[in-house]
Amino acid sequence: MANFQRNGSISNTSVGKEFEAEAKSFFAMQGVILDENIAIEIGIEGKKKAHRFDLGNLINKIIVECKSHTWTESENIPSAKMTIWNQAMYYFHAAPKDYRKIFFVLKHYSKRHKQTLAAYYLRINDHLIPNDVEFWEYDKTSTMAQRIK
Repeated sequence: MANFQRNGSISNTSVGKEFEAEAKSFFAMQGVILDENIAIEIGIEGKKKAHRFDLGNLINKIIVECKSHTWTESENIPSAKMTIWNQAMYYFHAAPKDYRKIFFVLKHYSKRHKQTLAAYYLRINDHLIPNDVEFWEYDKTSTMAQRIK
């Protein structure tokens, strides 16, 4: 059986939680205070159900999804991960229009593809991304992030 756990990590869940903490810290340094595991009502055509976003602020109406996905070790496209990104775009689409929507991703560059994973996703899947979703790439080395959309 294949091992899909990230090298050097206890579990993929721990990698995700650590990345969410880094995102929360980055935004706090920008003066944006976020809470973890924020539930809001989302839905299509009047039907609503609670969905939990990784981070958010109910008072300031901000929701954040965090993804620390990377290219595969052989620099192939992580197709299953891209499906998860598409799902996040759908949740943002179903979220209330008055919320600020932030997709916060790890900056991971591929020499083979000559672009980051986020740049690749934006180029290939632009037709699935709601106009009001902000894309932010986080550089773990510098602990800085840049809005790329």
